[in-house]
Amino acid sequence: MKTSDFTTSILVERPPKEVFEAINNVRGWWSENIEGKTDELNGEFTHRDKYLLVTFKIVQLTPQKIVWEVLESHCNKFLENLHEWEGTRIVFELAEQGDKTEIRFNHRGLVPQFECYGACSKAWDYFITTSLKNLIGTGKGDPISNDHASFTTSIEVDRPPKEVYDAVNNVRGWWLHNIEGETNRVDDEFRFYVDGRLQFHFKVIEMVPYKRIVWLTVDHNFRDTGEQEWKGTTLLFEISENGGKTRLRFTHLGLVPPLECYDICQNSWTNYIQVSLFNFVKKGEGQPNRW
Repeated sequence: MKTSDFTTSILVERPPKEVFEAINNVRGWWSENIEGKTDELNGEFTHRDKYLLVTFKIVQLTPQKIVWEVLESHCNKFLENLHEWEGTRIVFELAEQGDKTEIRFNHRGLVPQFECYGACSKAWDYFITTSLKNLIGTGKGDPISNDHASFTTSIEVDRPPKEVYDAVNNVRGWWLHNIEGETNRVDDEFRFYVDGRLQFHFKVIEMVPYKRIVWLTVDHNFRDTGEQEWKGTTLLFEISENGGKTRLRFTHLGLVPPLECYDICQNSWTNYIQVSLFNFVKKGEGQPNRW
């Protein structure tokens, strides 16, 4: 039966056991930017790069078939639908062909109607037919490097998710004291100026009560560098319960090490999230910027 899902396949001169182990070595052929276990049934792992955040759960793991289910996705390159991958599945099927092994790859649910289909299908084709094939054949693939890892940090507080969610939305309380605009509804926009010059312009593009908040950087002229390194990036606040506490995971999707501002920006974000926002949630008093 024909399917419009993206599929590709390769044939390698290695036994199925070696191929199975290579596929499970996801850091070796797809991405070095992975947190979590990639070789255990029911294990979960997350990839974060310049454009994409995606969390998988391994729902099948046998010598003949590996299946990952996409639990969560966010892509700041395709803004009409940030979560197109959610609910889709990545399937690897292995079959012996004489002294060779065939890998049939299928991203079930990645269809031509998707906004990301063109770019995503080309990427998968490369990672399967070139990077994974090389990892199996030579021991060295070509995964997405750490240079593309977006900045992320997290805190845990003994407060309910609602309080953390409300605190994040009160941007004046922990980050920028004198912003102009609103910050607590989808499509709200807020700006920050220094001496009459625009430094930041954000738009709230997603809010899932007590779970997730996303801002899009509409414009960025911080420190008048002339380089709008933040423009088009997204800022994610992910909220979850963890052992009776609330965990806040902050990711600046697109803030990566090669950018000129990376060092100063990641230091600033670390302070604002781990110190100012943490104190704002715990004590009701943050340390926002008061330029």
